[in-house]
Amino acid sequence: MKTITAGTTFPLVTELKPAVTNRMFVVIGAVLIQLCLGVIYAWSVFTPHLKTEPFNFTSTQTQVIFSVGLASFAITTVLAGRWMTRIGPVILTRTGGLVLALGYVAAKLIGESFSGMLLCIGLVAGAGIGLAYVVPIAVGVKWFPDKKGLVTGLAVAGFGFGALIWIKLAGSWGGLIERWGVLNVFFIYGVAFWFLVTLGSLWMQNPPEGWKPPGFSSAGLNTVAAAPAAIEMNSREMLRTPQFYMLWTMFVFGAMAGLMVIGIIQLFGIEALQARAGMTVAQAAATAGTAMAVFYAISNGLGRIVWGILSDRIGRKRAMTYMFLSQAIMMASFYYMGGVPALLFLGAAVIGFNFGGNFALFPAATADYFGSRTVGLNYGWIFTAYGVGGIFGPIMAGIFRDLGEEHALSAWLPAFLIGAATCLIAAILASLLPGGRRQRAG
Repeated sequence: MKTITAGTTFPLVTELKPAVTNRMFVVIGAVLIQLCLGVIYAWSVFTPHLKTEPFNFTSTQTQVIFSVGLASFAITTVLAGRWMTRIGPVILTRTGGLVLALGYVAAKLIGESFSGMLLCIGLVAGAGIGLAYVVPIAVGVKWFPDKKGLVTGLAVAGFGFGALIWIKLAGSWGGLIERWGVLNVFFIYGVAFWFLVTLGSLWMQNPPEGWKPPGFSSAGLNTVAAAPAAIEMNSREMLRTPQFYMLWTMFVFGAMAGLMVIGIIQLFGIEALQARAGMTVAQAAATAGTAMAVFYAISNGLGRIVWGILSDRIGRKRAMTYMFLSQAIMMASFYYMGGVPALLFLGAAVIGFNFGGNFALFPAATADYFGSRTVGLNYGWIFTAYGVGGIFGPIMAGIFRDLGEEHALSAWLPAFLIGAATCLIAAILASLLPGGRRQRAG
């Protein structure tokens, strides 16, 4: 046994060992959490039922609930970015999961009123999603400084795939709505969300300050994919840069188009397939449900991964330009494609794929321009654009449809053309994004 004397010196420990021993567990936890948060994209499976007894909501009312949920989600991400630095990612994730669960459980208990559902599903559940959403992104970027585009894509891929699971469980796979009714499905989902988000939170731990993956060197990163300077900006500094306002505006337009289609694809698809393909209501509903639950949802998840990987190779600026340009073309065409099942599936897949890309490219671009250490807080500000787009897109489409009741199918056309125009503007803005070294404001 070695004796410790007054002159004994101890070696300095220089190796930083993270609490999570394998960073892939961070990805697994992120995907598990995002699968639950993606329930907001499953809203279209409920809308046809909400327009009938005992609810009798209008098309606009169904989209108002959806849009309020999106806005609550987006606004809460700003608060979440602040709270994460104070209470840590694990507690923040569990709080978000609990609030999300309470929103869905309370919707069952409050009942069939529009105001009750607006409060529970819109405000409360949306806030729960916003509290938890930013955590996997912020934690993932810190664990994967060498693959920011890829990890942000993987971290949010579950959000897109979650729509597939929850739509199919409520619909054709599980038949939960037909068997138990809308309100009971809300209750079942709420309990599931609490359990799964709590489980995923176990791996939402930041690496130690200064930790880097073995062999990592920032000098080896592809500088085409990211701005080369390593400046860390706080939110006040970020809000004084042109990059922020360009990214924010692009995100508004991208979210507006994608969320509009999510909100109305079931209603639009049923009417288009009835008018042009001669389907019955039941046949059209099943086909439109497949377009959303399978083609849109799966492509949405894949788009987050593929666009993230592509942006690491060709650069965020070029990836965003291509993504928005192809989205503009598809939005302009989708109205005419909706009456043919194969074309409805194709359009849903392309729009979902491009929409998913937003959630890989914008967090990575936020880290590129404003720093990885502050990405949790800064991306919360960028993400408010999602809420703005979520308000205007679905509600705009619902209003056009309700105002054009006599013209039925053609009433949807203006909304798709507006979505195409805004995506084209976003593509132009992406091509004009400043490159080179980031400069501090002031």
